[in-house]
Amino acid sequence: MTLYDDLAAAIRAHDPVALATVIEGPNVTGKLLVHADGSHTGSLGHPELDRVVARDALAELEAGRSGVRHYGPEGETTPEDLVDTPVVRIFVESWAPPPQMWIFGAVDFTAALAKVAKVLGYRVTVCDAREIFATRRRFPMADEVRVTWPGPMFDERGAQLTARDAVCILTHDPKFDVPAVRGALATKVGYIGVMGSRTTHAKRMQRLAEVGVADQRDLDRLMSPIGLDIGARTPEETAISICAEIIARRTGRVAPSLRDGAGPIHQ
Repeated sequence: MTLYDDLAAAIRAHDPVALATVIEGPNVTGKLLVHADGSHTGSLGHPELDRVVARDALAELEAGRSGVRHYGPEGETTPEDLVDTPVVRIFVESWAPPPQMWIFGAVDFTAALAKVAKVLGYRVTVCDAREIFATRRRFPMADEVRVTWPGPMFDERGAQLTARDAVCILTHDPKFDVPAVRGALATKVGYIGVMGSRTTHAKRMQRLAEVGVADQRDLDRLMSPIGLDIGARTPEETAISICAEIIARRTGRVAPSLRDGAGPIHQ
């Protein structure tokens, strides 16, 4: 299998992969294909350069970015190392799968959130243990509808979640939302939003403490009440407020989250 065959197979399988190409310097057009597990094929002209670029390509891949990076011919990366040394310009192109949004709870707000998330490019999975509610007919916009409890879902796929992904828990059933919160906190997911009033969330926090979830750093990851404080009422408006909060958290922008306010969430 050639490097390009390997690349094509990874893209078809939606596996994260990055291709580094020398665009200036020795060994122009040299290529290194880097997979998410750190394995790589091809060469940029020097083993140490391959090692350093493979390391940096993984960081670009995790962020879903592409761009040009500069090195010395033997992998030098600091300015003092590059004095009187030819600079090698390398274009790192990332093929990252779409970010994931897992929505727990097949409730009225779920369809609206799934629609908005799809517009933003998310791969959406709806999960509920109730077979009568978690159906493809109710959520045709979702990429996947799973009839299962949160525990098995996180056990099977939780390790896949990254800072680009989101978990939204829209159910108020403690048999479902507490395991979902525990499962989400055990992952590296970038956003965890939980629906409910301040009173509901206070009771949820008590239940989490009862099952041993007490680390404040973990609890601070929870966005509840979920969404930005924009006065949303309908499912569609609420979906927009949730997705806007996800964007604000990802970009580091300051926005008025309901979590940080006080009083009723609906006026």
